[in-house]
Parts: sequence; C-alpha cells; structure tokens
Amino acid sequence: MVKGRTLLFLVFGLWISTEVVGMTEPSQSTTVNSTVSSRPKVVKIGALLTYNSVIGRSAKPAIMAAIEDVNSNRNVLPGIELQVIVHDTNCSGFLGTVEALQLMKNEVVAAVGPQSSGIAHVVSHVANELHVPLLSFGATDPTLSALQYPYFIRTTQSDYYQMHAIADFIEYHGWREVIAIFVDDDNGRNGVAALGDALSKKRARISYKAAFPPVASQSDISDLLNEVNLMESRVYVLHVNPDSGLTIFSIAKKLRMMSAGYVWIATDWLPSMLDSLVRADTDTMNILQGVVAFRHHIPDTDLKKSFISRLKNLKDYDTESFNSYAFYAYDSVWLAAHALDVFLNEGGNISFSSDPRLRDTKGSVLNLAALRTFDGGDQFLQTILRMNFTGLSGKIEFDHDKNLINPAYDILNIGGTGSRSIGYWSNHSGLSVLLLETVYMKKSSNTSTSNQKLHSVIWPGEITTTPKGWVFPNNGKPLRIAVPNRVSYKEFVAKDKNPPGVQGFCIDVFEAALKLLPYPVPRQYMLYGNGDRNPNYNNLVDQVAQNNYDAAVGDVTIVTNRTRFVDFTQPFMGSGLVVVVSVKEDKSSPWVFLEPFTPQMWCITGSFALFVGTVVWILEHRFNEEFRGSPRTQLITVFWFSLSTMIFSHRENTVSTLGRLVLIMWLFVVLIINSSYTASLTSILTVQQLSSQIEGIDSLISSTQPIGIQDGSFARKYLVEELRIPESRIVTLKNMQGYIDALQRGPKHGGVVAVVDELPYIETLMSSTDCKFRTVGQEFTKSGWGFAFRRDSPLAVDLSTAILQLSENGDLQRIHDKWLNKMECSNDADPNKLSLRSFWVLFLIFAIVSVLAIIIFFVRVLCQYTKFSPEPEEVGDEIQPTKYRRTCKTHSFKDLIVFVDKKEAEIKEILREKREKRRRSKSLDGLFNSPT
Repeated sequence: MVKGRTLLFLVFGLWISTEVVGMTEPSQSTTVNSTVSSRPKVVKIGALLTYNSVIGRSAKPAIMAAIEDVNSNRNVLPGIELQVIVHDTNCSGFLGTVEALQLMKNEVVAAVGPQSSGIAHVVSHVANELHVPLLSFGATDPTLSALQYPYFIRTTQSDYYQMHAIADFIEYHGWREVIAIFVDDDNGRNGVAALGDALSKKRARISYKAAFPPVASQSDISDLLNEVNLMESRVYVLHVNPDSGLTIFSIAKKLRMMSAGYVWIATDWLPSMLDSLVRADTDTMNILQGVVAFRHHIPDTDLKKSFISRLKNLKDYDTESFNSYAFYAYDSVWLAAHALDVFLNEGGNISFSSDPRLRDTKGSVLNLAALRTFDGGDQFLQTILRMNFTGLSGKIEFDHDKNLINPAYDILNIGGTGSRSIGYWSNHSGLSVLLLETVYMKKSSNTSTSNQKLHSVIWPGEITTTPKGWVFPNNGKPLRIAVPNRVSYKEFVAKDKNPPGVQGFCIDVFEAALKLLPYPVPRQYMLYGNGDRNPNYNNLVDQVAQNNYDAAVGDVTIVTNRTRFVDFTQPFMGSGLVVVVSVKEDKSSPWVFLEPFTPQMWCITGSFALFVGTVVWILEHRFNEEFRGSPRTQLITVFWFSLSTMIFSHRENTVSTLGRLVLIMWLFVVLIINSSYTASLTSILTVQQLSSQIEGIDSLISSTQPIGIQDGSFARKYLVEELRIPESRIVTLKNMQGYIDALQRGPKHGGVVAVVDELPYIETLMSSTDCKFRTVGQEFTKSGWGFAFRRDSPLAVDLSTAILQLSENGDLQRIHDKWLNKMECSNDADPNKLSLRSFWVLFLIFAIVSVLAIIIFFVRVLCQYTKFSPEPEEVGDEIQPTKYRRTCKTHSFKDLIVFVDKKEAEIKEILREKREKRRRSKSLDGLFNSPT
C-alpha cells in the first residue's frame, strides 16, 4: 500500500505539472459544484484497458457494443446518453496509472476496468478518494477484494475460486506437490498465494515457487525451467499473462518438458489466448498437446451466440474472435447502466465537487483541485452492489465479499487441433461432468470427494494413464537411505559384508515393497551410528527432516513427536511398550493341593456337601434301609455320603425319585468342581512364578526400583516426560546380554526390577532365553514401525500401498518367519485361584432344586398324615370321642415325628387297613339300620 501511494503521488506530480501548471487557482470555498442535475442528458463512464493485448482486443469492441445497446434501449436510462471515454493503459503500470488519472478528470461516474491487477491496486486508491466505482472485468487478483478497496468491484471471477478449482483437480488425481510458475507481479504472486492456501486444505503444497519478472528474456525463462526440471515434482501450474505464456511452453518443449510424465495446468490465460484466435496454427497446438487449462464458464445461450456473431461482423477491430473477458466487459457496462438508472430513479444526483484535502499547498505547482469527487459515489456504489440481473456471462449478483455469485470454470484438455471439455468446476458442485446450469437447479450443494468426477485426460506424450506427478530429482543422485547401525537385535537390521551392505527383517520388507512399485528407485544405503552402541533414533529422524538423508529404513517407531517432522509409511510391524520381568520356578508346597480354591470356595463346597447329605437322608429315610438305624449310625451315614459323593465313591443307593433327582444334580456340580480343581492344580504345579511383585506399568510406576531400557530407544523420553518417572531410575542397557544380566541380578544386586521395551524386541528376548522372562500387564502404548521420509515425499504414499499389498498376499508374514521365527511363551505367570464367583450360579441352581425336592417331600408327608390318625378307645359299646380329641391335641407334634420316622411301607399298610376297616364299618351300619 505504501508503494502504491508513493507511485500515486509521483504520478500526480508528473501529470499535474504538465497539465495544469499556470491554471488559475480555484475558488477558496470549500465546495464548488461543477454540475448539478437530477436527470442529466449525458452521463460519462470511463474504460481502462490495453488496446494491444489479448484481453484488450476482445474487451474494447464489447464495451463499445454495450454502449450502443444501452443507448438504443428505451427501458434503461431513457432520455440519457451514456458516453464512454476509453484510455489505453499501454500494458504498463506507470503509464496505465497516468492514463487512469487523466480519465478521472473527465468527471466520470464509473470506470470499466482496469484489466491489470497491478494498475487496479494503484488506481483503487484514487477511486477511494474520488468515490468513483471501478468495475474491473480483468483484474483477478484475490487481494483486491480486501476492505482496503471499497470502490473496487470485480465483474469477473476472482482467482481465489480458480485456485480452489485447481486444488480440487490436483486432489482428484492424488498429487501432493506442485511447482508454481508465475510472473512476479501483483496478480501472479497473490494468485499463487491463494493456490498455496487452497492446496493446504487438501493436504498438498507448492514445493517450489518459480517466479520470473514481467519482462523476462528467453534465456531467463530457460534457466528457470532447467532449475525446475531438476526437482521432484512434475506437476506445474502456470499462472502468467496471456501475451507471454506461449513462450514458456515453447521453451519447455525444447527442454523435453512436454513429454510423458509431466503435468501442465494453465490458468484462464491460455483459453483466453486461444479463444482470441480464429484458428491456432499447427506449431502452437503441437506445443500445447496434453495441457489442462481452466476457462471462465460462460453459459452457452442464444444471446451469447448472437453477440459473438455480431462482434465478428465488426470491421474496425484487430480481432475476429473473442474470449470470456469480452462478455465480462460487456456486462460491466450494462451493470453501470442498470445501477445508474436505479440510482437516478431513487433521487440520486450526479454532481462533482472539490475536496478540501486535494487543495494545493501554498507554493506548490500541483493543481490537485483539478480532480473532482463524485458526490453520489457512495450511494451509487451501494446501488451497484445490490444489482441482480442476467447478462451474457451469466448471473450478475454480488455476495457479501463483493464477488460474483456462482463462480464456475470449464476444464479443458488441449489435444489435436483444438481442445475438449473434460468437466466443470463450481463452488456448488466441485468437479463435475454435468452441465453447470443443470447443477445449479439443485438446491443443495455436494462437493464431497466421492462425488467428484471428470472425463479422462490425454496427458503430454499422448498417454491416458494419470502420471504419478513426481520423479526422483534429475541430478543423477540415488536415494540416500539411512539405516541404524545396531549392536543388538540384529535380526531386525544390521550391517552386512555383502551388497547392499545391510540386512535384516526391515531391509527385506523395504526391498520387497520397492519391487511392487511401478518404477525403479535408485538407492544407496548409508549406516547411521558408530557401531559401538545403538544410535539415537530421534536424531536419526531429525537428520531425515533436515534433508541430510532422503529416508530412514529400519526399526523406526512411529511416535507423535517424529510425525511432526517427517512422513511415515503404513506400519509394517505392530509395536508397543511392554514391561518384562524375570521369572523363577516355584518349589511345590506340601499344601499346594489347597491352592486351586479360595478359602471361601472351600467353605461353600464343604457346606453344600453336608447339605446334600442331609437332603438325601431326609428324602431316603422312609424308603431306604441304608439310611435307617440308630441315631449314631444315621449321622455317620450322612457324613460318609456327603464326602463320598465328592469323589463319586458313595456306596448307598437312592431309591426315591426326589432323592435321585437331587443326587444327579449334585453329581453334576461335583463333576464341574472336580474338573476345574484338576485343571487349576495342574497349572499351579507347572507354572513359573514371578520373581518380583511388578504386575504391570502401574505397579512399576509406584515402585522406586531401577528400570532398564534399550540404548537409543524412545522409551526413556516416554517414561520421563509422559509417565513422570525420575530419570535416576532409568538404566540404559546396551544389548540383549545386558537385559539378561540386569533382570537376573535384580535390584538388590545391582540389576533392574523390570525392563521396558517394545514388544518385538521382548518377544525375541523371551524366545532366545527359553521363556525365562515374562511380560506383565498389557501394552501401554500402541504404535508400529514404519519407514521415514522427508516431509510430503510421494514415495511414502506409494510404499504404504506396497506394504498393504505385502500384508494381503502373505509376503510380509513369510519375511517375518524367515527372520523372527520364535517359540511361543505363555504369559500366565500368576494363575488366579478359583472362587465362588465362577460357580455361584451352579450352586444356586442346585440349592433351588434341593429346596423344591424337600418341599414336595413334606407336602406329600402332610397329606399322608392328615389321612392317618389313632383309633378312638372303646368302653363297652360306647365310643369316647372326648378323650380321643384331647389325646390328639396333646401328642400331635410327637405323633407327626413318629409318623415321619415310620417306614413308607408301614404307613401304606396302616392306611390300607384303615380304609378296609372303614369299609367294613360302613357295611355293618347299613346292615343294622336297614328295615327288617
């Protein structure tokens, strides 16, 4: 902005000194009205464009045609003649600014233009001071939408949207890095900045910005392209001026940069240039084969066709064909006309007055008062911004950022003698093959990645497969791959005497993944570390991030702080930190047979055994002679039966149905308990026991004893910074033998209580030591090993896909078995005792069955007892019922006990005799009472 104002004041000085020196000083009044009219006969607007340019040759006839159409239309500005004053900016920022100032002294109410973004930046300051709206049909610089330029109104599409369209196109084809080639001016720099912002949202980036001056020689361009060609990326976005862009393609053709593997994306400058040609010559089209270009989308209407036909019939202009800027220029004039008509109808006045701030200072030769301020400029500006009509270029309506709504682009693929459409882009639909007018009819937008579609593209070199978008740098150097020079666990990666100088599981996985890539990868393995101790892996990753190496291949763990600086592939080995401790054989105790069950379980089992003996005795006592006898004999029987059923050695038979049911249920319970007891006792007698009380990471943190870690591992940083373990407790162990010695000595003899390391190392350790060590607890981190590459390296993505293929086809497992074939070690170092929690449902079911059986038994006994009663005593021929009732009442409970103790056979016999006696008694009563 400061540079713009400085240039503006210099221009003021040069212009005013030549134009107004010697003029009479204006009146000293603060405001002088030169014209005041509510409905003037003539209204003047200006036009700023470069006549001799691709855009100017199309825009000028369109502007003149629009002026003619407005003046012939009786519905817009009736009775008013719209005049246009055209100034040539000469494709120069300085001269263009001078012409813009000259235009402003003509008291125009609006200016159509300028077409240059650089001139627009400067002239916008003048427009702000004089309140004259600028309707620019060609300045696409996104920064011109800033609040700094309130009077700048863009009547074409902002490059902000074009760059987002290009970013969507790049994402659609899976590219992650592009090189931007652009003219180093306001339009080029700010457009490329918008592209960088758009790509960052797609997880892509501009890897290099190749800028050249607005006036660059062919040798400068050639040097720039040679420099670009030495880089990885093969996706080029060309954002230049229409008048000089073909030179770049011509030089690129000579440098063989228009061949297979290259991707060229041109912004709207290229279609604008081609559309301005009636027929492009063969040499031009041969240069552009395979280029993808973006063009402003202009609806294909009958009005558009009629307008193009009309312009082609004009004889006074230097072009026979027109590009999209002609339609925007035509609509800009109509926008001014419509807004002016509304402005006047709403009572606006067209008047100009002197601004006190532009009054000459005393003694100055600058006559700044020659510039007049449009009094109704602010009202006219607001009127323009709320216009809503359909023009040749489509819908003319502005959003809150003063940009035209519904930005859209055609995506063209140049080939043969012309170009073909491969799709469209709009902020409503993203990439689409549907005609945009059809898309706009849908009320809801859908720009999700799954809905993006384009037709196939014929790329440079006449190939139809999508280029991968990058190659190895064309400088003859192979990929520099750092490999950890390990001194322990050499199964994973180690130095080798034979080419390529390294070996191990990680190297084989990397080589197998490279074989799956569709292109060769020249590489050179470089050992990292002195060989005396394991290298620091954080430093190794930093070396890759600093571009001292292109990649790191080995047992490199993917952790958060490393992913901030490098890109990792898909993990090829799962990993995570675990705690490993030493174990020892536990000498068997003479009371080991009690250990399978908890004390509670032993008590419950014994109680239920006695309970089942009692229940079976109750159910069998009346039926089974084996459950009868003296009280002492019956008590012994109950105890014997209870204990013998635990080992299925009971000799007593059950004869009652309920007794058998209860016994069957109990034997099932006993079967389950015996099986569980046997399994648990077997495990206890054979399992190894821990030599320490560490049961996992929590108990390790709470202890105060030393902890061992592997030299060079990230475990130290994790334990100290994340788990807050004092660094004084950390002991660095150099190799596997150091692990073994430290764990076996233990903390009391200068060793460690446990070792914290990654699971693959620990599994190798346990396998190599015949399972003398055990992991305790669970993995307390979840990560994996991956190959590290420089940030945004496309090779990381391709190798991730290759690693997934290795996993799916089984090659990854075969490589694992080749290097890491290990014995399995059980981690069950502390078997849990069996408790009631494991069997309570079983005991509950048995208890319910037993209780139900007893209830059924006593209900049956009570039913029998109600039918059984002692016979009343007879004295002579009289019955004594009173004594009988008294006897029953006094001895009922005793009688019940006696009744229950009787054998079932006796009860049945007594009941049978009672029934027989009652039958005979009824027969005698009937005989005596019958009439004789």
